[in-house]
Amino acid sequence: MNKPMMLSIEDAKARMQALLDAQKRANLRQGAPDARLRKDRLTRCINLLLTHQNEFVDAIIADFGARSPDMTRLTDIASALGPLKSARAELEHWMKPQKRKVSPAALAVFGAKAEVRYQPKGVVGVMTPWNFPVQLAMDAVAGAFAAGNRVMLKPSEFTPATSALLAQTFDLYFDDEEIAVVLGGADLGAAFSSLPFDHLIFTGATSVGRHVMRAAAENLTPVTLELGGKSPVVIGKSADLAKTAARVMNGKTMNAGQICLAPDYVLAPKESVSGFVTAAQASVAKMFPTIRDNADYTAMINQRHFDRVKGLIADARAKGAEVIEINPAGEDFSQQEHRKIPPTLIVGATDDMGVMQEEIFGPVLPIRTYESVDGAIGEINARPRPLALYYFGEDEAESETVLSRTTSGGVTINDVIFHFSMDDLPFGGVGASGIGAYHGKRGFIEFSHERAIYRQMASELLAMLRPPYGEAFRKQVASRLKP
Repeated sequence: MNKPMMLSIEDAKARMQALLDAQKRANLRQGAPDARLRKDRLTRCINLLLTHQNEFVDAIIADFGARSPDMTRLTDIASALGPLKSARAELEHWMKPQKRKVSPAALAVFGAKAEVRYQPKGVVGVMTPWNFPVQLAMDAVAGAFAAGNRVMLKPSEFTPATSALLAQTFDLYFDDEEIAVVLGGADLGAAFSSLPFDHLIFTGATSVGRHVMRAAAENLTPVTLELGGKSPVVIGKSADLAKTAARVMNGKTMNAGQICLAPDYVLAPKESVSGFVTAAQASVAKMFPTIRDNADYTAMINQRHFDRVKGLIADARAKGAEVIEINPAGEDFSQQEHRKIPPTLIVGATDDMGVMQEEIFGPVLPIRTYESVDGAIGEINARPRPLALYYFGEDEAESETVLSRTTSGGVTINDVIFHFSMDDLPFGGVGASGIGAYHGKRGFIEFSHERAIYRQMASELLAMLRPPYGEAFRKQVASRLKP
């Protein structure tokens, strides 16, 4: 049975290897699952979520200490169901062999054929983070199951209640030859990434992603890395500041900014900064008239993360930035039941401040100015390529300039994060923000082996290409040596 693992590291390593071996043997014994079985597995995931949704919401809230149950139901339950349902609906279309052109075309005239078939890779290792512990697990599982794979899942140790519940519920709906959940900390995670999977997907910090890729390289395991980075917001002169601030601050305060796609810093024309700050304060006051005991506002996941984000604020203040804490009710956060940090704007953030050197992953938003859009583009391009980029404004020529002259994982225009919620758009980073992509059909392809198949014609017309080489052979080669 699919049981959660809480063993010594050596016993855990042995158990993980045994699970992987069992899944690989089952894959060879049973072959690629047909569409019916793949749909059944996706349906079981859907039923698991629907049946146990309240338990998952309670577990996630327990792990965070304070997190909106309404937001959790949207971001971790409804948003997890979407990829599963989409994959189930589109699966048979995705699985169809794809015809390819035969070259030279004359071969096709005599019956030669070419196609691509999508074959399961085998066993996919899935390593998921703590910020959306159910959605990010199910998103990857949806792609892996749609492609016909078996799965080993390593959820985050920072959400122990949710991770244990994932193990328990998968045990109710699946045999561990289909999906196995392993529980443990960083040591187990390192051992997990070193297993000889047929594919490995990791979602988390760039620093950890480097270790995961290094470990996977020992087995030549292909990887998908969904990392992060400092996703910029470019505010154009044509932007509606009230609308822009409301949308940016919604993205920045959702899950208290603990989102890999959260807007990480703002680039605005100097004359727009004051208006943006005022509008940001108004939008936060409307969403969160109180914060400290407001169930809609999320806490930092743990004390270490709380201290890190508070340290970034203190560092910016000490180095001369204007720090604007948005605290509509004037509440005292020095003593509180949970680890809440009010939305905080850092006006005049400079490169020597921590907030401009690392991904914030909290409700803190640095604001910088630019003289021209060329300057904003130059600043973005001077940093590692981000997971996302956001542009606000009605100037289409300017938005196209920003798009064409920058590189990022994905883009949302006149909002933030929404490109992630589009099941038919690939989601992934580029450079330091990630490798590979998934979601929808792109996820199906990511977790599949694209197998090239060529069927030769019955005619022996190609005998001319065999030795001894004669005039017919030379004419054939000469016909290809043309511009």
